[in-house]
Amino acid sequence: MKEIHPGMRLAYFLLCIILSIYGLIMARDFLYPLAIGILFSYLLYPWVNYLEKKGFPRILAILTCIVLAAVLVAFLAAFILERFSQFMDDLPSFREKTINHLDALQRYLEDNFGIPSERLRNFLLEQIFSISTKSAEIFSATTHTVFTILMQPVFVFLFLYYRTKFAYFILKLVGRKNRIITVGVLREISRLVTRYLLGMTTVVFIMCIINSVGYWIIGIKYFMLLGIIASLGSFIPYFGTFIGGSITFTFALLTEDSGIYALRVAIFVYAVHFVENNILTPNIVGHNVRINPFVIILSLIASAMIWGLPGMIVVIPFLAMIYVIIRKIPGLHSYAYLIGTSGTRKHALTAENIRRFLHKIKTSRKNRVDPA
Repeated sequence: MKEIHPGMRLAYFLLCIILSIYGLIMARDFLYPLAIGILFSYLLYPWVNYLEKKGFPRILAILTCIVLAAVLVAFLAAFILERFSQFMDDLPSFREKTINHLDALQRYLEDNFGIPSERLRNFLLEQIFSISTKSAEIFSATTHTVFTILMQPVFVFLFLYYRTKFAYFILKLVGRKNRIITVGVLREISRLVTRYLLGMTTVVFIMCIINSVGYWIIGIKYFMLLGIIASLGSFIPYFGTFIGGSITFTFALLTEDSGIYALRVAIFVYAVHFVENNILTPNIVGHNVRINPFVIILSLIASAMIWGLPGMIVVIPFLAMIYVIIRKIPGLHSYAYLIGTSGTRKHALTAENIRRFLHKIKTSRKNRVDPA
C-alpha cells in the first residue's frame, strides 16, 4: 500500500479540523443543549447512584433527583427575579443618571481631546440603549433559552436512564481486547467530571457570598443581585471573574454619583480573581483536570468564537474527557503530553519549588559569608 505523503496527511488533518469546526457552528443550537445536559447528568449521577444502591428503582431515583434539583433552581430563579424586578422599577432613574454621566464624559473628552461631543454622545447612547430597538432578536434569543432550559430535565433523565446502555455500546464498539482499558477510561471520566462540576458549584456558591458582601461593603445598590450574577461567571476559568465583575463595574460607573465606586469595584474584582484562582479553586476543585493553562485559555477563546458563552462553560469538562481518552491511546501520547501539565513541574509556582528556591538563596549567602 502506497504511503501517504506527509504534506497530504497534514492537509487531511487540517481539512478535518475545518469541517469539524464548521459542523459545530452549524449545529450549535442542537449540540450545546445536549452538552449542558450531559454535564448536568454527571452532576446528578452521584445522588442517583446512591438512591439506586439504597433500593430505589432507576426511574424513581432519577425523577427524585431531577425534581429536587428543579426545586432548588426554581428557588434561586425566583430569588433573582424578585430582586431584578426591583431593579427594573428603578431603571428610569438609572437611565437618567447614565445620560448625565455620558454628558459629563463627552464634555470632558471634547474639552481635553477635541472629540466632537454630539457624535460621541450619540454613539454611546446608541450602544447602551440599542437593546430597546432589538425586541425581536431579544424575544428570539429568550425563546430559545427558555426552550433549552425546559429541555434539560428531559435530556438529563434520558442520559441517566440509558447510561448503562451507552456504556455497553462503547464496550461493544472497542471490542473485547480493549474492554478493560475502556472501562477504566469511562470510570475515570465519570469521577473526574463529577468532581470538577461539584467543585465548581461549591466555588460559585462561596463566590456568591464573597461578592455580595464585598459589594455591600463598597456601597453598591442591589449588591446581592449583582453579586449572584457576577459569581455565575466563575463557572468559566480565568475569565469568569472579570466577565462577571465587569457587569458590576459598568453599573457602578454609569449609575453611582462618584467614580470612586467603580474604582473600588475594579480593585475588589482583581482581589477576588486572585483569591479564587489561587486559593478557592485549587483547594476545592483540585487539579483533577490536569490540563495546562495555555491550552485552557486557547480553548476558552475558541469555544467563545464557536458557541459563545455556553461554549466557554462546557469546554473545560469536555476537554478533560478528551485528555483522559488520548492518554490511553498509544498513538496519541504526544498530544496528551502537549495539553497536559507534565514537563513543567520544576518551573511551576508551587510551595515545594518556593522552598527549594529559598533554600538555595540561604545556602548561597552562607557560602559567601563563610567560604571555608
